[in-house]
Amino acid sequence: MPKAIVIGAGIAGIAASLRLKAQGFEVEVHEANPYTGGKLHAISQDGYRFDLGPSLFTMPQFVEELFALFGEDIATHFEYIQKEVICNYFWSDGTTFSAKSDKQEYIEELCTTFGESPKKVTAFLNRNKKKYELTAPLFLENSLHKIHTYLNTNTLKSIAQLYKLHIFQSLDKTAKAYFKNTKTVQLVNRYATYNGSNPYKTPGIMSLIPHLEQYYGTFFPKGGMHRISQSLYELGLRQNISYHLNSKVNSILTEKGRAVGIELENGEHRKADLVICNMDVFPTYKQLLATHKAPEKTLAQERSSSALIFYWGIEKSFPNLDLHNIFFSDDYQNEFEYLFDKKSICDDPTVYVNISSKDNPEDAPKNCENWFVMINAPAHYNQDWNALVQKTRVNILRKLSKILNTDIEALIATEYVLEPSGIEKNTSSYRGALYGAASNDTMAAFLRHPNFNKKIKNLYHCGGSVHPGGGIPLCMLSAKIVSDLVQHDFNTQ
Repeated sequence: MPKAIVIGAGIAGIAASLRLKAQGFEVEVHEANPYTGGKLHAISQDGYRFDLGPSLFTMPQFVEELFALFGEDIATHFEYIQKEVICNYFWSDGTTFSAKSDKQEYIEELCTTFGESPKKVTAFLNRNKKKYELTAPLFLENSLHKIHTYLNTNTLKSIAQLYKLHIFQSLDKTAKAYFKNTKTVQLVNRYATYNGSNPYKTPGIMSLIPHLEQYYGTFFPKGGMHRISQSLYELGLRQNISYHLNSKVNSILTEKGRAVGIELENGEHRKADLVICNMDVFPTYKQLLATHKAPEKTLAQERSSSALIFYWGIEKSFPNLDLHNIFFSDDYQNEFEYLFDKKSICDDPTVYVNISSKDNPEDAPKNCENWFVMINAPAHYNQDWNALVQKTRVNILRKLSKILNTDIEALIATEYVLEPSGIEKNTSSYRGALYGAASNDTMAAFLRHPNFNKKIKNLYHCGGSVHPGGGIPLCMLSAKIVSDLVQHDFNTQ
């Protein structure tokens, strides 16, 4: 039986290990942390449970596929519900908007609230659907760096219709072509943050993201987001995948241009027929492949945004809030100038509040809520994070207290804080960037590191820093692309 070693037990590493196991490989996974899941981790503090990382769950079919590989009934191990409300939005002038999952209801409320044309809104949503259908086979489901990807009907069809994708104009300009209200444009622009980019620079193709929320829906896993990674980890255990925690990898071993295993921190060598690396590509080259020539152009790409997150136990229940809530900045463009140009945080950042206790009451004491309060932050460039955290905490509390007409600080029973340098330390994400490279360039998708190594045979890469990008669905797709590449390569060797 051929053997595969996976470096890193983030969601992509876990997914890749399962797919390789289903292909008949003996699989062992080495994780430096004492836990699996990577950014999909959780903590409990003073009676409150908090998901530390990703808080949005879409496209659950990618989780279902992994259970189906082994003929298991997913409902026995992992349950989730579909949300009727995608997100609640708030502005400082008192405007509110509740985005519903029902398409017609969404269109009607958007037009009523912002005075938009139903015809234009419908055209926008239909164009987003078309974008996804045209791009998924090329940009999301296959390697962009293999010639056979381009030699099929779907890809040629996509290339022939590139003009429909808004690749050569920004997301902001795309939104303005359909909508007249600045708040509607802001609603669209926020989707750039789903891959840590700037809506005034990232291509308009990014407007396909709201299609994924609207068409496929948003969901909540019973037990919280942490259950996504843990249910798959438990599936791996049942399939006899060998997980090694507190097992830091020092280097990837190579012989004659092939990956042949890994060296652990204790000096032990573990041999394998192939290696899959779920680690951010920057430290992968600088640490695990230190003696090999690195793709400097790829590693030099602009980093995506990071996050500053306050985890607050709130001694009150807010009926006007749901699982996902956004409190918008009054000057959105200024916010992104601070993030990407000044590498700092403006005084009026957009605030995202996730409250899992709305759907999982066990996450907070009775009549209380667990608030995951996040703002977009610049990547870690040795800023004075203590000062930025203190200043931003004051600004966030002022903003939330004003909009909700409540003294929020007086309600905080417990607090935990995570900022970019901490994210970098915990997850080995270079500079704490949540999505690897930013997508502030027309060719960004093609500049991401491929899912295979061009210089080292039998070495593959998955996770948010490589193709097709960050976020749970894309990370899981990266694992699928890797498994397809492995199947092709090992059948031809």
